[in-house]
Amino acid sequence: MAVPESPSNNARSRAIALLWRTLAGRRLSTLWRLSRLAGPLVHRFSRREREVTEINLAQVYPDRSEAARRELARESLVHSTATMLELGFAWMADPARVEASILEVHGRELLDGARAEGRGVIVLAPHFGNWEVLNFWLSGHFPFTAMYEPPKIDALDPLIRQGRERMGARLVPTNPRGVAALLKALKRCEAIGILPDQEPSWGSGVFAPFFDRPAYTATLLPKLVARTEARVVTGVAKRLPGRGFALHFLAADERVYATDETASATGVNACVEAAIALDPAQYQWEYKRYRKVIQQQQGHPEHQSFRLY
Repeated sequence: MAVPESPSNNARSRAIALLWRTLAGRRLSTLWRLSRLAGPLVHRFSRREREVTEINLAQVYPDRSEAARRELARESLVHSTATMLELGFAWMADPARVEASILEVHGRELLDGARAEGRGVIVLAPHFGNWEVLNFWLSGHFPFTAMYEPPKIDALDPLIRQGRERMGARLVPTNPRGVAALLKALKRCEAIGILPDQEPSWGSGVFAPFFDRPAYTATLLPKLVARTEARVVTGVAKRLPGRGFALHFLAADERVYATDETASATGVNACVEAAIALDPAQYQWEYKRYRKVIQQQQGHPEHQSFRLY
């Protein structure tokens, strides 16, 4: 039996839905101005996001000055705020408006070429720029399947699902049944999307370098490649502040095709690094990418002391 939503969650879901619908009608220039106003407040008052962002940036850019990293942290949280404010636009605005906001598409030939060869395409979509706009474009131009995990607030699930599926995307669960659906889509020479920078549960990944520090990385990709001979492409929707988006599809690091899971995971992380290089401020650095540590896997009694956060 389903547990009913609490009154506070119901009120919160209605407020969030109203906000998304309201912002869906605003121009991207307006949403960017709001982000420039709200982002510094997030940096100042949201301690968790600020601290995790700064810890991650100190790890991946040790050669930059502290002042430069602080400025990058502020810019990153402005972009993260923009992504949140743009959700209503990506999910609810007139499709013609969203399509018109995509001002540039680079590397589409990588997708078309793979399908012309009779191969499926695995799109690695890191948390960069506005990945919901990327989903919109992919599902509007290709048969597209992606994994989907329902939100913590159940009442928002129909709204989010409708937004992500409205251009034809097929959402599948994050379980073996969903993996089977991804395999079938690839065998039909379709495109699928994978989040390459989301930390998997224990037993579903390996440690591989991400900016020279071991990060626990999912091993789903080599399993899919081995069984389908799909091509791998990195895809992002880079924000052109206040104007729209530029889609970039990048050829994957060749190591992603390795049968060895650690080698493949190393290639996946290299793909994410290449996407970040397009504009480091547009990556979602507030995610705890290094939460798991090797010492924890090894059962080290003091593994907590090796963690960054």
